[in-house]
Amino acid sequence: MPGPRFLQLADVAEVLNISANQVYALVRRGDIPAVKIGGRGQWRVESSELEKYIERLYSETKDFIDSHPFGEEAEQTEEAHQL
Repeated sequence: MPGPRFLQLADVAEVLNISANQVYALVRRGDIPAVKIGGRGQWRVESSELEKYIERLYSETKDFIDSHPFGEEAEQTEEAHQL
């Protein structure tokens, strides 16, 4: 059975293993799309939008790793120290 369509910020925080305040900041910056629901304006994040955000982070991380090759630098530094 699929999960709920909309998640509370606390639920998003649990998925991402960060604080609810950090999730709120991501929502307010527009990094994670969200909607305000009800008279009190409770923030909700659609599950599919959270998954898109996570996929975007994977892509950005891959791009970062590709442009900052840790393995090659570490090997070159180690070789230089051995000389």
